[in-house]
Amino acid sequence: MKRGTRQRLFLLLTVLALSLLAGWQWQHDARNETGNLTALDPAGISRIALTLPGAPTLHYEKRGGHWWRTDGTPTRAIDARLSDLADAAAAHVLSWRPASDFEPAKIGLAPPRAVLVLDGQVLEFGESSVTGPQHYVRVGQRIALVSSRYVPRSPATATTELH
Repeated sequence: MKRGTRQRLFLLLTVLALSLLAGWQWQHDARNETGNLTALDPAGISRIALTLPGAPTLHYEKRGGHWWRTDGTPTRAIDARLSDLADAAAAHVLSWRPASDFEPAKIGLAPPRAVLVLDGQVLEFGESSVTGPQHYVRVGQRIALVSSRYVPRSPATATTELH
């Protein structure tokens, strides 16, 4: 076999091996993808309820493209703040575990630090994780770890931050 033919054959085998390795990695990543916190589209959410410790539950509804607080006399809410709350629906989950793997009190879920209800989907937020800026979130019978960016804030804090 000539030297040029050997080099081409070696190059072809190397490309084939790298292609197989890349395909295996892609399948492995797809199997281990954790997904989003919910299947809801944040833009399609029309009702939000937020409960924080020591405060009454706040109810919001989207009407005509704007958010309104519906407790008592309807008043216009800060659209950007409510959009941030709705964005929690699509929060990227870093990891999922069964709720039975945890003692709720130890991760701040007895009682939860915040309860966010997005179109009927209940998200209960707990403590910050010791591994970084992440929080525990109970969704049904599973616990997710998500970025702390999605933890609901008090209305007073959110209003102050926007001005």
